Amino acid sequence: MSELTKRSEILFLYDVQNNNPNGDPNDENKPRYDEESGRNLVTDVRLKRTIRDYLKDYKNQNIFVQEIVRDDGTIQDGKSRAKDFGKTKQEILDNVLKECIDIRLFGATIPMDKDSITFTGPVQFKMGKSLHTVKIVFLKGTGAFASKETATKKTFREEYILPYSMIAFHGIINENAAKHTQLSEQDVEALKEAIWLGTKNLISRSKFGQMPRMLMIIQYHHPNFYIGDLDNLIKLIPNEGLREEEIRSLEDYTIDFTELLKQIELHQDKIDKIELAIDPKLMITSDNKPVSLKELKNYQELTF
Repeated sequence: MSELTKRSEILFLYDVQNNNPNGDPNDENKPRYDEESGRNLVTDVRLKRTIRDYLKDYKNQNIFVQEIVRDDGTIQDGKSRAKDFGKTKQEILDNVLKECIDIRLFGATIPMDKDSITFTGPVQFKMGKSLHTVKIVFLKGTGAFASKETATKKTFREEYILPYSMIAFHGIINENAAKHTQLSEQDVEALKEAIWLGTKNLISRSKFGQMPRMLMIIQYHHPNFYIGDLDNLIKLIPNEGLREEEIRSLEDYTIDFTELLKQIELHQDKIDKIELAIDPKLMITSDNKPVSLKELKNYQELTF
């Protein structure tokens, strides 16, 4: 496999309709929410889980961090999982890096009987956040069954959802850390596919309604350089007369890329290529005018 030698930066946008993209178990499983800004939050752990599940379920990749239920109903712990890959520390280290794409991507701390192995992941994401304020809606309904055999009424079902949220994730693929986990160019190609199609294929009851809208990968040829804060360089602009929390679809807003495009132009000499997958329904503007990101210099289309 080809060694990864260049740094890349990731900007991923996806939206949700009438679901809970990342519930907080410490707060009645409500969608994670920043009370100061009014914005929806999604942890990097949730996105990594999406990627892992896609690679495992759709691409038959071996994933180290997964829930494995034994025949007796107990769940395998980290030490037992490590022993699936060998008996000695060196054997486990070699086999985990060879066999598990999620360790090569995200790293991990692998516990063993006396000590542990720690890999710093080359691929890291900031916490995702919505580009606008959101409204959390409480729903209550009846279940299909009674609470007990002698009961005459059905149980109640309660849940919290977001009518709409456009979420942005910013990430880095660090070529220096890639040397230690043996991350390859082929692994990164699998990562891109898993971000896009993994999000689209989250077809569970609580996640159905999520759609990827844009994936931008900026690859640099200048050592150790990246623009940074890509998610903070774009702004969502609601249609005239509409409040942010009233947004319900792509048709209700545009996304202003003015500052991001300025930074891309400023650092063009350090950029190797810009890969892009984008939903044509997503409306992008710059300096208050519609713009096509496909016109960027060194643009390459991502297809999945």
